[in-house]
This record gives sequence, C-alpha cells and structure tokens, in this order.
Amino acid sequence: MLFEPPQRLVRALGEVYPDVAADWLGQLPALAEEAVSRWKLTVERVQNPGGRSSLVVLVRQQDGSPAALKIAPEAAGPTLERAALAHWNGWGAVQLLDGDAKTGELLLERLHSEVSLRSLPEAKALLEAAGIVRRLWIEPPPDHPFETVADRTSRQAAAMRSADPSLAPLVEAALAARDELTSSADELLLLHGNFRQGKVLAGDRAPWVAVGPDPVVGERAYDLARLVRDRVEDLVASAGGASAARRRVNKLADSLDVDRGRLHGWTLFRAVESGVRAAAAGRHQDAELLLEFAGWL
Repeated sequence: MLFEPPQRLVRALGEVYPDVAADWLGQLPALAEEAVSRWKLTVERVQNPGGRSSLVVLVRQQDGSPAALKIAPEAAGPTLERAALAHWNGWGAVQLLDGDAKTGELLLERLHSEVSLRSLPEAKALLEAAGIVRRLWIEPPPDHPFETVADRTSRQAAAMRSADPSLAPLVEAALAARDELTSSADELLLLHGNFRQGKVLAGDRAPWVAVGPDPVVGERAYDLARLVRDRVEDLVASAGGASAARRRVNKLADSLDVDRGRLHGWTLFRAVESGVRAAAAGRHQDAELLLEFAGWL
C-alpha cells in the first residue's frame, strides 16, 4: 500500500485520539491521493517511523524541488499549525509552501528529518535550541485562532485532578504553581507550544528549523519549560540529576531573559501534567521518569 501508515503513528493515534483514529486511518489513503493529485506531486516514500500525530510523505513538486506532505486528523490541529507557520513565514520554523486552509494537509519544505538537535552534545543542543525558540516568540496575528496558555492548562488541570491519589502532593504543587502563574502572567506571544530538541531539525535554508508546533499564546516561560526536561532519561540516570535539572532551569532562564521562578513553576506543572497523562495511558516508565524529575524541582 503506497500510503501505509507507520505503526508508530497507528499506536499513538489510538492512544491520543481513540474516537477518531480508526476512521481517519481508513480515509488516509484517499486523503493522501487527493493531496498528491491536487498539488501534482511525485511521491518518493512515506517517512518511517515518522511522527506520532501525522503521516509525512516525502515528495517532489512539479519543478522537481523536494518537499514534505504532512497529513493529520483535524483533532491534531493542522489548521492551527498552518496558521502559526504562515505567521512565522520561515523565521525559525519550517516554511509552509502552500497555505491551503481547507484541509488537514500541509505542504512543507523538506528538512533532514534524521538529524535533530538531539544528535548534538547536550550543551551545544541547548544553545542552538535557545537561539531557535527566541525567534519564534513574536506577536500573534490580529484576531488569531490560538488558545491561550491559561485556557490550555485549565483543561489539563481538570484532568490532573483525577490522578492516582498517591500523586496528590505533587499534583497539588503543580496546580498551585499553575494558578499563581496564570493569575500574574503579562505576556501574550505566539509560542511553539511543544518545543524541545527533537522538534528542531537540520535544514538547507537554515542550519536548524523548528517543526511540529502546537501553537498557543502566552508567556515565554511556558514554552521554555518543555525544553528544560529534554533528555530526562539521562538526567534521571545520572548521580547528580537533581542538581543538574535545577541548574538547567536557571541557565536557560538567564540565557533567554526569562524569570527563573516562572520557568521553575511552568517546568513543574508541565512535567507533572505529562507524567499523569503518561500514567493514565499505561506508559508507566515514561510516567516514572517525568514524575521523578518533577519531584526534584
């Protein structure tokens, strides 16, 4: 089958979007064929293992130039991703080659998907990541469609309250931090929303380019918080992991002129939220790593 979805995508969609995954996967071959025909593309291959929320097909445009066709269910927010990429217009982020706003397909510049910042030594990777994420923090467009950090985290907080009672102290600390941060926030910038080393790929137009945004509007510290826990498995395995995690918070905050306390609070909230969600999905190893990391903070 030409557009066979990778198993990684099938598993992830079933976990995150169980109500729509089967139907969308069944429609996927037709969706891909229609997009290829509409843009008159030549298919090279499906990217494997690919992403967790979309099918990525490596293609050639009519003029022979390389591109990537990304197809995602509406539940994964391709319309919002398209709007964010159009607003960045290649500044720090992957270039949107066609702005068709009617469907869940995106035609993007081709990057070197096999090379992300995770291929670099940690210190170098964090330095490059800081330079990229700084570019993305710009004013959102007027009448933008993006939700705010306060709204997104309000939904997440509601789900966290049903976590295992044994996690109550950590969950309560995370929720208290979130309440304080949202009540005192004074920045409304366009954020990547899911920024980490694995979301920055090597390119030809620029050395490093951000991909896969889950765009949201809010303060910079929220966006930086996910980056703090990158390579969490290495931190947890090291003898000085706890102190290294706290140093990373301070170093990233200082390098990007972000308040240390706010970055600490958002790092705590986002780590606990991800850990609780992983536990609920049965990804117990991931949950243990994330919650141990959160406990260090």
